Amino acid sequence: MEISDLVTTNAVIASLKATSKKQALQELARKAAELTGEHERSIFDVLLERERLGTTGVGDGVAIPHGKLPNLKRLVGVFARLERPIDFEAIDEQPVDLIFLLLAPGAAGADHLKALARVSRLLRDRSTREKLRGSETAEAIYALLTEQHASAA
Repeated sequence: MEISDLVTTNAVIASLKATSKKQALQELARKAAELTGEHERSIFDVLLERERLGTTGVGDGVAIPHGKLPNLKRLVGVFARLERPIDFEAIDEQPVDLIFLLLAPGAAGADHLKALARVSRLLRDRSTREKLRGSETAEAIYALLTEQHASAA
């Protein structure tokens, strides 16, 4: 599974304005609703429910909120680079400025986990994070997300 299977250029937000974790999740749910045709509220509720289990702020300024939606047909990703880092209750207690939202169909057991692992591996790389933070456009970010993965495969 490639990152390009999860994200398209129109699923990249180059400069998201959000002042809180809740607001960031709302904006990501709005974008995911546009891409999937699912209800924004359903997506937001799934994300909040997942956050209640434990933060998806994985450290180094990165969060990977995720969840499953029963009617979704395929895995869908949305990537956002925040204008300013926000408190995401991350495990390292550092603010988050790179968020990769991952949504999966209700029945996508192993595929969901493989996609999460792929995204996590990509964003664990320090130079990838630095390049993403330095990118100004959705196209540049998309190219980094997909090219970095291709070279790591």
